[in-house]
Amino acid sequence: MRTDVTIVGAGPYGLSAAAHLRKIQGLEVRIFGEPMSFWERNMPVGMFLRSNWTATQIADPNRKLTLEAYQTANGNHLSVPVPLDRFIHYGQWYQRQAVPDLDQRKIVRIESDSPGFRVTVSDGELFQSRRIVVAAGIGCFAWRPPEFDLLSAELASHTSEHQDLRNFSNKKLLIIGGGQSALESAALLHEGGAEVEVVARSRQIHWLQGFASKTLHHRLGSFTRRILYAPTDVGPAGISQLLARPDLLRHLPRGLQDRLRKRAVRPAGARWLVDRLRDVPIHLGRTVVSVVPVDGQVRVRLDDGSDRTVDHVLLGTGYRVDISKYAFLSPELKQSIRCFKGYPILKPGLETSVEGFHILGAPAAWSFGPLMQFVSGTHYASRTLTRSIAGNAAV
Repeated sequence: MRTDVTIVGAGPYGLSAAAHLRKIQGLEVRIFGEPMSFWERNMPVGMFLRSNWTATQIADPNRKLTLEAYQTANGNHLSVPVPLDRFIHYGQWYQRQAVPDLDQRKIVRIESDSPGFRVTVSDGELFQSRRIVVAAGIGCFAWRPPEFDLLSAELASHTSEHQDLRNFSNKKLLIIGGGQSALESAALLHEGGAEVEVVARSRQIHWLQGFASKTLHHRLGSFTRRILYAPTDVGPAGISQLLARPDLLRHLPRGLQDRLRKRAVRPAGARWLVDRLRDVPIHLGRTVVSVVPVDGQVRVRLDDGSDRTVDHVLLGTGYRVDISKYAFLSPELKQSIRCFKGYPILKPGLETSVEGFHILGAPAAWSFGPLMQFVSGTHYASRTLTRSIAGNAAV
């Protein structure tokens, strides 16, 4: 059996890519994965999306599968910020409308097989595919600082390992990190009855959408806001418009690209968390120097010499892209893809150095900017991927 394009992953990027590619007449597209599985299994119940309304839309070629359409079709009212569970339902609704034949089996192996690739499915099915589009997300990239390597999962875990933080009710926890994941987890734990403390290396918390910025926006008016801020909602004033245009961004000097990326995606928390964290101790400018298991708990020492003993350490330490961690890629294929510090070096059409092999989402951020780390990046990624494949006569 042979197909034209195989998509691995059924999150926002995979679903959007499938919806767009199926507009190419005569192109056979197969997509594999469980719809919105990372969002459903690796993000705790009760969370909200940090992005604004326009940046939370999954791109579709007809611009009909919007949050507004979802609300109308399901009779659901969405608040702002958008609750995680509602966004998951929106993504699953999008899948049913745009990709009803999604194959939820798991891809376990992809190998080069010129021309094209050999794909192995979890039940043993084998087939050939001319092109591969990987939209497998960031789950396997969760970063666990090495000082916690010797601690068991009962004593230390990453925020992505929990669906329900209420399981820690009446426990004492130390949270490591100063970004949205760490801070919102701290708020949920505190509200769920846990005793919580936050430690962050940064010397200040960067709060997004604060009162001052809202006041400034009001003074500027809607026209000026549209000039300064792109609907994609990535990056500060002015820079936001540049980051919304990856084809322009990628032609800037590499050093400038890196500085812009760091400025746009530095650890930060949504302003609506401030009141919820008012009674949670937060220690800034501090690092962990040692962790020792003690009678079913963990004793943690910070660089200021202070100690505390807790039931669990929760790591809100983010993700570090390294596509070699995609277990379904054969060793030979991994070695063939040119990378820089774990990121694939991508050509136009988000194509790797291996012809016909494309990667979407966060791994594309080194080549096309931080927009690729957010749902709003589906608009650019799906369009440029579709143009690239449609323009290739051999598909």
